[in-house]
Amino acid sequence: MYQEMYTHLFNAMTDALEALAAHNYGQAETLLRQAQLWAEERYLEEKPTP
Repeated sequence: MYQEMYTHLFNAMTDALEALAAHNYGQAETLLRQAQLWAEERYLEEKPTP
């Protein structure tokens, strides 16, 4: 699970940095927010319940 989350977040950050370099701040924000939500959903799906 964590390897998949890491890879997804790393790729999203790379894409966001490219968007920032192109002065596309809205796209960068969208990419980061989408990645954050994706990772949170995956974490909650896999988190064992006590």
